[in-house]
Amino acid sequence: MRILTVVVIALALVAGVVLLRPRSASSAESAKVRPAAVAGSFYPADPAELAKMVDGFLAKATPPPLTDVVALVAPHAGYEYAGQVAAYSYALLKGRKFDRVVVIAPSHYESFGFASVYDGAAYTTPLGQVPVDRAFAAKLAGMSKLIKLSGAGHTVTPDKREHALEDQLPFLQRVIGPFQLVPIVIGDQSYETCRALGLALAKLIQGTNTLIVASSDLSHYHPYNEAVKIDHKTLKAIEEWDYLSMARNFEPNVNVWEACGGYPIIAAMIASERLGASQAKVLNYANSGDTAGDKTRVVGYGAVAFFKAPARGVATEKPFSLSAREKDELLKIARKSVESAVRDHKQYEYSPVGFEALAQERGAFVTLKENGQLRGCIGYVAPVKPLCITVRDVAMFAALRDTRFRPVSASELGALEYEVSVLSPLRRVLDVKEIRVGQHGLIMKRGDTEGLLLPQVPVEEKWDRPTFLEETCYKAGLPKNCWQDADTDIFRFTALVFPTPNEPPSPPGPSSPSQPERPF
Repeated sequence: MRILTVVVIALALVAGVVLLRPRSASSAESAKVRPAAVAGSFYPADPAELAKMVDGFLAKATPPPLTDVVALVAPHAGYEYAGQVAAYSYALLKGRKFDRVVVIAPSHYESFGFASVYDGAAYTTPLGQVPVDRAFAAKLAGMSKLIKLSGAGHTVTPDKREHALEDQLPFLQRVIGPFQLVPIVIGDQSYETCRALGLALAKLIQGTNTLIVASSDLSHYHPYNEAVKIDHKTLKAIEEWDYLSMARNFEPNVNVWEACGGYPIIAAMIASERLGASQAKVLNYANSGDTAGDKTRVVGYGAVAFFKAPARGVATEKPFSLSAREKDELLKIARKSVESAVRDHKQYEYSPVGFEALAQERGAFVTLKENGQLRGCIGYVAPVKPLCITVRDVAMFAALRDTRFRPVSASELGALEYEVSVLSPLRRVLDVKEIRVGQHGLIMKRGDTEGLLLPQVPVEEKWDRPTFLEETCYKAGLPKNCWQDADTDIFRFTALVFPTPNEPPSPPGPSSPSQPERPF
């Protein structure tokens, strides 16, 4: 009996030691749960009230029927403002089940140079906990130095109550039921981070039952009519699948298009494209002026679906066209801009009255020739300005700022020939066999390095497709076979190319001094 007592006491002491040890880091991490940060403000804190509100939004949403949906875009404002728009995305999921949902959101409170995959065990809403797919998260973080397991962008403090990711969860809980979550917050506005995340997601998601959601509002705090105009430009770019131009135009120093979750949208598009999606459909649009009534400073909301469609090709992409009158007008703008800059040292002033097509934002190049020889060529690749203003500016730059040539002199004006190339939206090349010499221009991009050749160049130089690819690599300052590398993206575009009408130089006209911008 004495021996037994000693053994029991010894076991108890051992057990006590085990219980009194500090919990290991792995145990603490496994118990890390992200609490609801905006329950009671962005949406109801009461579970029954929240469920009723979400179900009400879903019942009123009538999106067009779409199959093979790969990813969604949904807004993340307070439900009273944006809930009905968000419901248009989530209503597409009725009757569907997903094992896993990847939600990509922007960071409103912290800045960090990577995509932060939550390093905890679950996210919480009033409707319950949503478990994190920790195995998937760990694999994802291991695929790029730009993706990390982290609490950055996820941690809740009194002054940091990030809502963009959390806002999506009650809708998902009500529509698809139980699922595993991969919560990702992007902490910087970087195309390379979006690309790394998109590629990594596509590799891991392929062949699995996974949905991607990008959390994003649109423009912020413009008057109602201005916001509608800006937002429809952004939504048009999404539908045109031009995520490279989106990345450029979302940059703070450019800010032509607006979306506070623009980079999560880009990451979702890159992943969706590699997973077979090729089309985007805007399901619904509204802004806070429609839902709250105050139209002086509104926030825009859009619901979008990315889905698989018939094999993409030139025939499935909407062609851009201009009338003969519109082409002549652009050529006149180019000529008058050069003459005003060279002869009068002033910027040509122009307003597109009666030419609505010329007020659209489009990328464009102006090529100058003299006696059939190149005299200058500069352009904007991204649609950063109205087409008429783009042509005006790049014509002046081609005459005065193409570093390959001396500036055009006044004595040369009568001998100049003008060629305008209006660019289509940019599409990444999925297979080099889709490149058509004479129809497509190319952009070769690796990291921050890129080069462009217009569609007419390979025709003039009598290049075949392989030579065109190699020469575009060379134009970018990259090895000639870089187009075969996984780190290189090839984008193609078409261009409306038209020459100068047979007109003499125009007489000087009044204009005002300019502050020309650096071309792309």
